[in-house]
Amino acid sequence: MLDSTPAGLLPDETPLLQTVGLTKRYGSFLANDAIDIDIWPQQIHALLGENGAGKSTLVKAIYGLIQPSEGEMRWQGEPMVLSGPSEARAHGIGMVFQHFSLFDNLTVAENVALGLDGKESFKDMSARLKEVSNVYGLPLEPRREVWQLSVGERQRIEIVRALMQNPKFLILDEPTAVLTPQEADQLFIVLNRLKSEGRAILYISHKLEEVKRLCDTATILRGGRKVATCNPKAETAASLARMMVGADIKEVKIAAGRRTTVPRLVVNDLSLAPDDAHGVRLQHISLELKGGEILGIAGVAGNGQDEFFAALSGERLAKDPGTVVIDGIAAGHLSITQRRKLGAAFVPEERLGHGTAPRMKLSENALLTGHAASGMVQHGFVNTAATLSTVDRATESFDVRKAKRDPEAASLSGGNLQKFIVGREILRNPTVLVVSQPTWGVDAGAAAVIRQALLDLAASGAAVLVTSQDLDELTEITDRIAVMFHGHLSEPLATAEASREKLGLLMGGSSLEQKEAADVSGG
Repeated sequence: MLDSTPAGLLPDETPLLQTVGLTKRYGSFLANDAIDIDIWPQQIHALLGENGAGKSTLVKAIYGLIQPSEGEMRWQGEPMVLSGPSEARAHGIGMVFQHFSLFDNLTVAENVALGLDGKESFKDMSARLKEVSNVYGLPLEPRREVWQLSVGERQRIEIVRALMQNPKFLILDEPTAVLTPQEADQLFIVLNRLKSEGRAILYISHKLEEVKRLCDTATILRGGRKVATCNPKAETAASLARMMVGADIKEVKIAAGRRTTVPRLVVNDLSLAPDDAHGVRLQHISLELKGGEILGIAGVAGNGQDEFFAALSGERLAKDPGTVVIDGIAAGHLSITQRRKLGAAFVPEERLGHGTAPRMKLSENALLTGHAASGMVQHGFVNTAATLSTVDRATESFDVRKAKRDPEAASLSGGNLQKFIVGREILRNPTVLVVSQPTWGVDAGAAAVIRQALLDLAASGAAVLVTSQDLDELTEITDRIAVMFHGHLSEPLATAEASREKLGLLMGGSSLEQKEAADVSGG
C-alpha cells in the first residue's frame, strides 16, 4: 500500500483533508463503508472506481451535499461537519461538476455571479473574472451569452467560477469528457499550476491514461469500500482497471475477416434548420455506411450531434425523403417507428428521459422501442412474457446488475442502465444501429462489454454509426472517423490514419471553418 504523503512533506505533517471511517447508509444499502482517505496540499489525487463504487457519495459528503452516517472528516487536522456546499466553500473546498449548471440566456459574468457570495459589485466581479481567466490561461469574455459558447468554453466558466473562490481544495468530476485533446492539454497545464500553488485536487475520471499522466496518487473504490491506494504512474491502465473491477477486463477484439457489404445507411446532402433558438443548423451532410462497417463521428458536444441523431432517428423529419436512406428505402420522411420497421435501431445520448422513461419498469421501456418490430404486441395486446424475456436476455448478455428482475429504469446505476439500453437495441439484431455516446460516464468493465457488442453487431453484417467524444473509443472500434463541427461533417478518415492531433484540429474547426464560410457565402 502506498504512503500517500507527497515528496517534500514529512509523514507526521497534517493532510489538508481526511476522511476517517466515513460511512454512508441509505436504508440497508451501504454506499460508503468506512473509507479512509488523506489528501495533501500540492497533490493531484485520483478517485477511481466502477459505476456504483461509491465515488459520488464520497464526493457529496466532502462537498457538504449529504451527511455521513458514521465517521468524520478533518480539515487541516480539525474535525469538520458541513451543513451544505456554502460551508464547504467557506472552508476552501470547490467543486466542478460533470454536468454544467449554467443558464444559456445569461452572460458569462451573470452565471459566475450566481455562484459567488455577492460581496463585491458586479463591475468589480466582472473585471476579476476576466483577470483570473486570463491568468490561468482560460480566457473568457464576461459579456458574452453562454448559448454562444462552445462546450469547452462553458467548461472554463465552471472552473473559473470555482477558482474565483480561491479554493485550497478543488474537486473535478470528469473534466475532460467534453474537451478536445488540445483543450485537455491546456487543462492539465492549469491543474499542474494549481498544484504548484499549494492547492490540492481530487480528480475523478474514467480515462485511465490521463490519470496516469496527471495524478500523483490514486484511491480506488469498489463496492463502497476503499480497496487500494497507489501511484498511478507506476501502474498500467490495465492494472488500474483490474483494481477497480476486481478482475481482468476482457480485451475488445475485432472479428477476423470482417467484410463490408452493400450500403445500409446513406445520407444525401442533409441540411436541417434547428428547432430551437440555440440549436445547430445541419449543413450539406452526406455519408455512406456499409454493412459490416463502423463509422465514428467525433466532435466536441454542441456542434450538431444531437440534431444529426434526431434527423437519422426520425425525431426530426426531412422535406426530401431521399435525404436519409435505410437499406435502399428513402426514409427521410418516415417516423421513428417506421424506421425501426426497416431494421434500424437507435441509442440516444441521454439515458434517462430520452433512452428510457425513468419511472417505468425495464420491461415497459423494452416495449417502448421494441413494439414496432418484435413479438411484444400480438393482436393489439402486450405480450408481457416477451417484454420480460428481453430484460432477461439483456441482463445475461450485457451483465446488467440490478436489485430485482424488473426494476424501474431510474433505480439502475448509469453504467448498468447504459448496458441495458444498448443491449435492448442490439438484441433486436438491427441492420442499422445509430448510437450516441455509447460509454459516456461508464466504467472500464462496462465500456468493454458495450464496445465488444458493437463490434460483434458489425461483424454480423450491420452498419453501425457511433457518435462519441472519446477518441480512444473511436480509434479502438471504428473503421473510419469523421468530425462534426458547427453542423458540418468532415470527410471520413481511415481510422489508422486519424491521429489524435489531426482529429483534435478538426474538432476545433480547422478546415471545416473554410467549408462553413463557403456554404454561408453560397447562400
